[in-house]
Amino acid sequence: MGENKSHNQVFDVSLNALPQGGSKCFDDDGHLKRTGTVWTASAHIITAVIGSGVLSLAWATAQLGWIAGPTVMLLFSFVTYYTSALLASCYRSVDPDTGKGKRNYTYMDAVRANLGGFQVKICGAIQYLNLFGVAIGYTIASSISMMAIKKSNCFHSKGDNSPCRISSNPYMIAFGVIQIVFSQIPDFDQIWWLSIVAAVMSFTYSTIGLGLGIAKVAETGNIRGSLTGISIGYVTQMEKIWRSFQALGAIAFAYSYSLILIEIQNTIKSPPSEYKTMKKATLLSVVVTTIFYMSCGCFGYAAFGDLSPGNLLTGFGFYNPYWLLDIANAAIVIHLVGAYQVYCQPLFAFVEKTALEWFPESKFITKEIQVPIPGYKPLKLNLFRLMWRTIFVIITTIISMLMPFFNDVVGILGAFGFWPLTVYFPVEMYIVQKKIPKWSARWLSLQILSVACLIISIAAAAGSFAGVVSDLKVYKPFKNMS
Repeated sequence: MGENKSHNQVFDVSLNALPQGGSKCFDDDGHLKRTGTVWTASAHIITAVIGSGVLSLAWATAQLGWIAGPTVMLLFSFVTYYTSALLASCYRSVDPDTGKGKRNYTYMDAVRANLGGFQVKICGAIQYLNLFGVAIGYTIASSISMMAIKKSNCFHSKGDNSPCRISSNPYMIAFGVIQIVFSQIPDFDQIWWLSIVAAVMSFTYSTIGLGLGIAKVAETGNIRGSLTGISIGYVTQMEKIWRSFQALGAIAFAYSYSLILIEIQNTIKSPPSEYKTMKKATLLSVVVTTIFYMSCGCFGYAAFGDLSPGNLLTGFGFYNPYWLLDIANAAIVIHLVGAYQVYCQPLFAFVEKTALEWFPESKFITKEIQVPIPGYKPLKLNLFRLMWRTIFVIITTIISMLMPFFNDVVGILGAFGFWPLTVYFPVEMYIVQKKIPKWSARWLSLQILSVACLIISIAAAAGSFAGVVSDLKVYKPFKNMS
């Protein structure tokens, strides 16, 4: 369920009341000339997509087996590419007054321009709920990686078979405290280096995971796993069905980036048209990520077979070299600290904007307090921002402590966001924009694609909820030792 998912603000370079029409310095909408190319757009997509979702792919492949696992990954990559191309064509809406294409700067703008009304509210609700869920998923994932560093060092000093039991709660609280501090930075979207750091970190840990999988296969000399996936006996028939459904959610989460596609497209220069450039960038990045995903998923499965861990770097299939595992897990934590903010900033901005619209006179919401920082420009503190963002981080941390199940949360997020955001809205907007007649062959094939993806989403959600239910049977809140 890749990372860095919402660069809404990073990419929105709004400048008001500039001369209309294209010129040397300005684009046709009065914004400063955009400079993005196929390469920058591909880099943004790859940064957004390759994240901690990669680490659950070996587990997902193990549930499905050597035939279904790679097939499902290829299928998701095709659906992602196709629906992304549909979505990219909705970046410009024909303006009825001028006949020229009006730009949509965000996903919700595109939904508003093409579908309007009630659907915009539904799209917003799903988008922001998804971002809230991602904040919880990241808190869990970062605590698992922090615990893995502690455990790996414990195993190194006391031997691989020592119990080394650690509670995840202190690590979740530590992550929460860091996020409370970072959340107070009002213009976090200006920190462009965040995307670069996140990209480097995600490639670091993904490559280490891939390398260790290849090394393990080379060391043992045999390829584990079976054609049909995890064997009955290791799990019951019913568990196998639920786990297979859950694996679909995990793979969907690893591919989803449609949330930020329009924002990325808004950085691309034209001519050629943004749509053509975006289509090329989408193809390039989906091919790169699919090759990477297939390698990580398949080598992980080949190394561990039925025992493939839910999180490749923290499931302790690997113990050595312990320093390399520590580097990989530290990279995950650094990536997630930044990714949490990149995701939550649009949600913060939305709530603060809404509060300002409702209570424009309130000093509590509008007053900025200047806090001098020696050597830097003063930090602007706002009481409403301080309180609401702190409460938000505390809530996500408490929920994470109540149900710290990484795989289930990833599956639920993947299932919840995949159909509406990656398939339904792009398909419906495309039908409206291209005026495709009802019951025509094109209309029917698009609807069949949409319904098929809805069924996959429902199955994945059911599998993930079943996983949470079975985990809760043996779990005591706030006593999560592992």
